[in-house]
Amino acid sequence: MLRNRTALRRCGNAMMAEMVHGSAVAIDGNGVLLLGPSGSGKSDLALRLIDHGAKLICDDILHIEEINALPQLACAPNIAGKIEVRGIGICPTDFVPSAPLRLIVELAQDVDRMPPKYQSITIAGYSVPMFKLDPFQASSVLKVEWALKSVIDAELHPVANTVAAFNESEMM
Repeated sequence: MLRNRTALRRCGNAMMAEMVHGSAVAIDGNGVLLLGPSGSGKSDLALRLIDHGAKLICDDILHIEEINALPQLACAPNIAGKIEVRGIGICPTDFVPSAPLRLIVELAQDVDRMPPKYQSITIAGYSVPMFKLDPFQASSVLKVEWALKSVIDAELHPVANTVAAFNESEMM
């Protein structure tokens, strides 16, 4: 499913940052990670979220770092403030260098009409709230904002999953 991504890996007692293929934006300081295969609409949805008030964290490659025992989305320095706009090229945009990860949005064409209320996915050894959506629907930007609001209102945060972290380190 999301096997093309890597995240944190354990090196002794420290967690080392790894790269993730995706796009990320900050909405009111909360990091939203957009995941999907190449060409699935990550940059396009990020661009529309930016137009709606979000700030780019990073497009295409980003890092997940652990700060104060919580996952943070951080930009790869060489592509900071740049987003790919398909058909136009690489364009500069305002950005924030990092934000705490609060939500993962998995891009998919086949989305359940009535999914379970709260879903999660494990990344970087954390169980993170997750929603699936079709990025090309006109309402996709609002759906991301509503999904984030529901996570915040329910006081859901990424939760360390030591079993998942061990399994991820074993797979690398």
